[in-house]
Amino acid sequence: MIGAYRTQPWLVWAWLLTRAALLLCVLKVIVVPGPDVTSDVSVIYRGWYEVLRGGTYPLDDVTWQYPPGAALPVLAPGTLPFLDYATAFFALCLLCDAAVLGLLLYAGAGGPGRSARGAWVWTAGVPLLGPTAYARYDLMVTGVAVAALLAGARRPRALGALAAVGALLKLWPALLVVGVRRGRPAWAAWSTAAVTAAALTVLLVAAAPGALAFLAFQRDRGIEIESLGALVFHVARHVGWDGQVLLNYGSVEFLGPHVPLVGALSLGLSALALAWLVLWRVRTRRFTASTVCDSAFAAVLLLTVTSRVLSPQYLLWLVGLAAVCLTFRPSRMGPPAMLVLAATAVTLLEFPFFFGHVVASDALGLGLLVARNGLLAAATAVACARLWKAGVRGEAVRGEAVRGEAGSSRRASPLPRPFP
Repeated sequence: MIGAYRTQPWLVWAWLLTRAALLLCVLKVIVVPGPDVTSDVSVIYRGWYEVLRGGTYPLDDVTWQYPPGAALPVLAPGTLPFLDYATAFFALCLLCDAAVLGLLLYAGAGGPGRSARGAWVWTAGVPLLGPTAYARYDLMVTGVAVAALLAGARRPRALGALAAVGALLKLWPALLVVGVRRGRPAWAAWSTAAVTAAALTVLLVAAAPGALAFLAFQRDRGIEIESLGALVFHVARHVGWDGQVLLNYGSVEFLGPHVPLVGALSLGLSALALAWLVLWRVRTRRFTASTVCDSAFAAVLLLTVTSRVLSPQYLLWLVGLAAVCLTFRPSRMGPPAMLVLAATAVTLLEFPFFFGHVVASDALGLGLLVARNGLLAAATAVACARLWKAGVRGEAVRGEAVRGEAGSSRRASPLPRPFP
């Protein structure tokens, strides 16, 4: 941090001030309007912690909907026994936040192909989500994803291994390897990811019963009221739809007539999104220094907007991936990254500030959801269009590194340094 202060003093001060504000919010020195966002840590996570310490996963708790590796961040506050559970969790989030900033600064320091823009995106984007950023373990998962992409700039096996670790914490980091250059890099990343994921899964399943119980709990979910598909029911409530809004599987969801149909359509759209990614992968012929992170950003955007669930903390994933993209000067993801930052700011208004209005489906709540989800949909469309143009149509950006199937390059710019 001292070295960063010498080169980016304003960035370091911005990070320190905004993170101090976040800590004051989660420690309730500053009271944020709306529901208490820290209850997930102090009540739900703490309950899981006690169960996991007993040698089993939360088999009878339908709110446990995460891969078996999620036990690690839930148990991690136990490493700080001099603090109560919630305070220890917030402290670990702060440390992870600082580590991500350090990685982005290191990767973006100096050289024509590198930029500090990514560190600024991270510094600004995390506090835009408010206290939710430190009240969920998604920041830790995002930290693993950022490390994976930055290490993968030169070390595809490191990318594969860290992507597998991230996927066992929360499934989405499996998408980080979608854009690895053909040939040996792709084989190295994908094989390492598969072997690492398989080995860790076997280890976690053997360590305690119930490691895979989350699969059944995910299958039975409804439509979360903040998702894109939920907009149908927000409007339908005003024209006679007789369903319900209930706390279900750990989130506020729509339940009732036609909910299973919309859920199936959401899954179908997710399948189409994956099919588009496969098509992009097959058709693309140009791999640049930023292709891996650009494709990961677009892929996670696609799966986020088509999901039945779009919780506020999902924006952390996108902020982290956007930050990595903008660490590479040739990246084409500047406009969608700015749309994601705008969506993150609106998300703070939607939850927790005016969440009661969202639950009520009134004009304010519906307007906030339309704005937030509209920004995310626009970011997805722009990101996918730019990814397609760069990889399939071959539209170059000045100074970017270009690599074809044979690994040839022209106008190559230096890659960001991987962290040690």
